[in-house]
Amino acid sequence: MKRETHQPTTAHQRGRVVAVAAAVSGCALVVASAAPAAAHNSGQGHGRSTQYVALGDSYTSGPYIPTQVDANCARSDHNYPSLVAADRRGTVLKDVSCSGATTAEMWKAQGTNGPQLDAVQRNTDLVTLQIGGNDIGFSTIIGTCAKLSATDLTGNPCQRYYNSTGADQLVLSILNTAPKVTKVLRAVHKKAPHARVVVVGYPDLLPDDGSGCYPSVPFAAKDFPTSATPASAST
Repeated sequence: MKRETHQPTTAHQRGRVVAVAAAVSGCALVVASAAPAAAHNSGQGHGRSTQYVALGDSYTSGPYIPTQVDANCARSDHNYPSLVAADRRGTVLKDVSCSGATTAEMWKAQGTNGPQLDAVQRNTDLVTLQIGGNDIGFSTIIGTCAKLSATDLTGNPCQRYYNSTGADQLVLSILNTAPKVTKVLRAVHKKAPHARVVVVGYPDLLPDDGSGCYPSVPFAAKDFPTSATPASAST
């Protein structure tokens, strides 16, 4: 199983809630980060189709992207697994990604969607995995920070809230999720030992220069991420 590593973001950046998505992709919850293009470039010889399985949550399934082909999972036929498969001749796609999925749904059904790992077989050639955001509680975090912004629009109420116990709760959530993703990867490798496995990170949702998007994104000014950390700024 091939893995492509990516350096984690700093704790300072992860301390701000809007950098959670970047942090998830950053340590990839421990393993890797790669663009879907990497999946396109993983070649198989002529004469045999490439068996491709896509695992993941809503960032993979593609809710609101036309055309929706699975109402239970909000899955589009133009999500990135579908585009990769369409662009690569001879690829047979099994897309079991599902909106709202956590690492637990790799082993258990989600509505009409069976356990996602069931789609991975010994003859699987390629697996993409994009998971972990819902384990961390991404949607709840976003909602909490949006609500808190009204109390201090120029400050960092969200950061203060998630550090109120003296420990960065977002960083702890990421660290607690890491072994769950590792467990999924081990299960994939066991089921398909010859497959190339690509862990796809989550996109940056906001500018990393500290500029806000209020009111389109209702976060307080200092809860937006900045690319520079105190350490890097002093060097």
